[in-house]
Amino acid sequence: MSVKATVDILGKHVLVEWSSAADRKLKSLAEPLLVEMELYFSCLIRKAVRFGADAKASSFAEATPNLRIGFRPVMTRACSVNDFTDSPPLTDFPIVKPEAYVPRRVAIDFRNGKWIGDFFLKSDHP
Repeated sequence: MSVKATVDILGKHVLVEWSSAADRKLKSLAEPLLVEMELYFSCLIRKAVRFGADAKASSFAEATPNLRIGFRPVMTRACSVNDFTDSPPLTDFPIVKPEAYVPRRVAIDFRNGKWIGDFFLKSDHP
């Protein structure tokens, strides 16, 4: 990753890193790119990075004028994921202390015409 910024989400500092390819694409956008770090609680825990219209966090922190980062803990409405043919319906997860789950770092890239990303709960993750 070649470009870095830090954003504040729920009082926690999150390191945002993006590749030079992502930086070039960001500079060409007419609207800011919304990036959501989704932490999914259900029968299992899953993490995902959502981009653009798929990012549904209630608020976003500005990393640059063209890059905004959000965090959204979610859960399924039911635990039996076999009951769904597509993705199970999600709802916001009312965590008592959501700041305890805010990731420490998010990495963003743009490859083969698609945004990709990952986030890490520990700051020392590669």
